[in-house]
Amino acid sequence: MKPENGLSVTEIYNFDKKSQCTLPLFTVRIPAGFPSPGDDYIDRKLDLNEFLIKHPAATFFVKVEGDSMVNAGIRSGDILIVDRALEVDDDNIVIAQVNGELTVKRIRTIKNELYLVPENPAFQSILITPEMSFDVRGVVTYVIHPAR
Repeated sequence: MKPENGLSVTEIYNFDKKSQCTLPLFTVRIPAGFPSPGDDYIDRKLDLNEFLIKHPAATFFVKVEGDSMVNAGIRSGDILIVDRALEVDDDNIVIAQVNGELTVKRIRTIKNELYLVPENPAFQSILITPEMSFDVRGVVTYVIHPAR
């Protein structure tokens, strides 16, 4: 069942760095336009954890479903990297729990009122009121798109 707010968390994963997975990082940049001759120069080995995970103990991953954040580049089936150690700032994309349900939205304060704002005009913003159970679980730092 699709959530009323348009995007829900379907799975949650903890970050667990048991082993290091390093892959070659080539010094040549690959053009998105016309092909160019490739270089075989490897700069060094790349561990994606170095670039994607700033606070390992406070990082988790979520898989999302829905389309309320498509204009922010978040699509159904994506995996989000979420950092609980980051301070929440206005305009961050966050994982929030509202009345017991997890959602992904942009957090905004407008005229001293707190909103969770979708990035799809087909969906309505959620005004957070004192009567609601509300908690920000973390700030989204990266989006991983599966190849389609």
